[in-house]
Amino acid sequence: MTAYNKTPSTTHIAFASFIGTAIEFYDFYIYAMASALVIGQVFFPASDPAAQALNAFLTFGIAFIARPLGAVIFGHFGDRVGRKATLAASLLVMGFSTLLIGCLPGYETLGTWAAILLCLLRFGQGLGLGGEWGGAALLATESAPTSKRGWFGMFPQLGPSIGFLLATLSFLALTLYLSDDAFKAWGWRIPFFASALLVLVGLYVRFKLAETPAFAKVLAQHNTHKTPVSALLSKHWRPVLLGAFAMTVCYNLFYTATVFCLSYGTKTLNISRADFLQMLCIAVLFMAMITPVSAGLSDKFGRKPILLTSCFLAVLAGFPSAP
Repeated sequence: MTAYNKTPSTTHIAFASFIGTAIEFYDFYIYAMASALVIGQVFFPASDPAAQALNAFLTFGIAFIARPLGAVIFGHFGDRVGRKATLAASLLVMGFSTLLIGCLPGYETLGTWAAILLCLLRFGQGLGLGGEWGGAALLATESAPTSKRGWFGMFPQLGPSIGFLLATLSFLALTLYLSDDAFKAWGWRIPFFASALLVLVGLYVRFKLAETPAFAKVLAQHNTHKTPVSALLSKHWRPVLLGAFAMTVCYNLFYTATVFCLSYGTKTLNISRADFLQMLCIAVLFMAMITPVSAGLSDKFGRKPILLTSCFLAVLAGFPSAP
């Protein structure tokens, strides 16, 4: 066997970073869709519609509490054990949590315990995604040529667009082919079951990887940190905070436009579920197209100008989006 066959190509590495984030964000987004459309009715039926929606969004928000914790936990083991094993573990955590949500009986069967278990599984989804994002970005950028780090770092970011598109298309298909009663009774669970097959594909791709050259070198020199997060926060706390604040704009705009607007548009503005889901599909296609464009520009002009421009445009987008 040649050395080329033993070492994954940069194309394989880019695909592996892409496929993992696509699957994990598919899992994350199908819950987002379900929380906007049906979670409140299935797990909080005793409350009025407004309270149902609020409770569903609260369960959705639990994952955002878990994501930083997942980043710290999986980041620790990623710097101690390696990227490959940690990325496989994060994918499994997300996959099991998603599958179990699909299997979880509703309020009519378990009562309050249904909501409690739902919150725990949603927390598990957040842990898995928190570990996936940073690990996939490292996998791509540590294997990239110096002049192409923005381009290779684009592949983990492209995954969420494709994951969101798959999630939206799955709920659109269910909307078109199932009655409202069938969708509420069992149809919404189908995308959660389908996640198990996607996770198996992702694991197959991930297990064919080797460690990144940067980490393999550190491991060979026995130069890993005992507590990586301490070294990170003591030496690089300012870039960490700046990066976190920069992402706040992105996440605020994205989840407002997708999760909240999906609920508001279908329940308050009475836009049909199929029409709104089609609009989201169109929107995410533009997101997918601009991702490689931004990556290429960041390699040419630098990360800071692209981030500042993007944040400014995101702020402006909030004004026409106001109801």
